[in-house]
Amino acid sequence: MTPRNILLVEDNPDDEDLAIRALRRSGVLNEIVVARDGVEALDYLFGTGQHTGRDTHIQPAVVLLDLKLPRVNGIEVLQRLRTDERTRFLPVVVLTTSNEQRDLLDSYSNGCNSYVRKPVDFIQFADAVRQLGMYWLLLNEVPSLGG
Repeated sequence: MTPRNILLVEDNPDDEDLAIRALRRSGVLNEIVVARDGVEALDYLFGTGQHTGRDTHIQPAVVLLDLKLPRVNGIEVLQRLRTDERTRFLPVVVLTTSNEQRDLLDSYSNGCNSYVRKPVDFIQFADAVRQLGMYWLLLNEVPSLGG
């Protein structure tokens, strides 16, 4: 069985690089697919746009979702995922710099599985991403839909 990938939805190149480095240093070998805005993330997950033809029966093990994204923001991505049967149970971790209470409430109200504030310090950030990877890839179990 091929390990499922991780979808990292991140528009900041520095945060993207840090997250990928932290996952690799933690021994995560899963493919990491990067979407740099909400539209690209939705296209990937639903096999539309530049990802037309992608086998959408194979979904990521986890989506690491930033909130402050161009074109379609993270809350809108989350809403779309939770209203579609194909992605309703897909694990989504909001990984953001926002410390706004409204963002926290909106994320959980729209069905995120976890909300993690990105630490500013690289060592703390790397440790947070390592823990996320270990939990969501090794320990978490999700229901199998049709298949």
